[in-house]
Amino acid sequence: MAKTQNELCVSIPSYFRCPISLELMKSPVSLSTGVTYDRTSIQTWLDGGNITCPATMQSLSSPSFVPNLTLHRLIHLWSLSQSPPSPRLFLSVDNIHDLTLSLQKIFDRATKSKDDLRVLEKSEAFLDSIVKLMVKSDEKIENLELIFLILNLCNGEKIHKLIDSSCYSKIVSVLRNGSVASKIAAARIVSKIAIDKGTKSSLMETANLIVELNNLVKSGSDSSIKAGLSALIAVANSKATKMEIVRLGMVRRVAEVLCDSGRTDILVIQKSMEMLEVMAMCTEGRKAICEEEKCVVEIVKKLMKVSPTATEHGVTVLWSVCYLFRDEKVKEILGKSNGLGKCLLLLQSDCKPIVKQMCGDLVKVLRVNYKSCLGAYDTKTTHIMPY
Repeated sequence: MAKTQNELCVSIPSYFRCPISLELMKSPVSLSTGVTYDRTSIQTWLDGGNITCPATMQSLSSPSFVPNLTLHRLIHLWSLSQSPPSPRLFLSVDNIHDLTLSLQKIFDRATKSKDDLRVLEKSEAFLDSIVKLMVKSDEKIENLELIFLILNLCNGEKIHKLIDSSCYSKIVSVLRNGSVASKIAAARIVSKIAIDKGTKSSLMETANLIVELNNLVKSGSDSSIKAGLSALIAVANSKATKMEIVRLGMVRRVAEVLCDSGRTDILVIQKSMEMLEVMAMCTEGRKAICEEEKCVVEIVKKLMKVSPTATEHGVTVLWSVCYLFRDEKVKEILGKSNGLGKCLLLLQSDCKPIVKQMCGDLVKVLRVNYKSCLGAYDTKTTHIMPY
């Protein structure tokens, strides 16, 4: 019985292919014989000591070649209007080995060429096909990984339209069993699709999603931390979700990241501060932050040293636990770590009005224990005498 094939075929005109590699030519050049090749392929041929034209086997009067600008332009225009510029690729659920090779080839081309990537994003039929392939078939993890790596290359709006609740369990599978690169891709896809309340709620109903994102943050690399934290921040719109993140020990993990002097990636620090701000929105989160002394100390240390965004998140966290939650232990920690001085400096800076307001609130709370330092501070203005 003949097999039923579920195929996706992507082909290119033969005259756009290099006669040597049979791939779409990225930089077409012509030899003295008039035959055009891709620059990389013909250069390799000539470097190997060959002095003939590969297609005609005629001897070359000169080993030099000239760019075929007309053909290059035609290929570019074709690429912008057609399917992904791969050779004839068949994505078949009946041939897993061929499917893996095909997906890998598409991913490689899209990551190496901006033109190929633009074509990939425009090919809705292709993207829809691989999403359906992912959902309907019991794919092995290697294929799921490649599908997520490919989808992650597309913009957020496109991804949001393609990915629905039928795909969420696959996201968890890749987060649990995939390579580091595919886990990061899956987390980034979560961030891209979690842009409305309905999607966020649906994602939160997916078993083990928060657990696997939490594990990704704990895995160590800067890229993993950024991707995991961004996804957690994107989906944490409910109190229950925030409580779950806190329960999984995220406050301590973020504190460890902030304490690591070897981490110099600004975005890692910013996302860590933002994650703390999100957790500080619930009582359990504020309590956990208050119990993690090194976390509070590191927040104070990094105020005004990382970026305005990181400072804003940091001040919000301190305001939540010290002014809103009125934790006496945190007040003491702020006093020992020069938190008061940082707040006064921020009041004199060009930070956002809301940040200055929170700093003013913090100063009011802390001034009780440090009146000698604040005799000249006027709470109705931002004028601060030397202290």
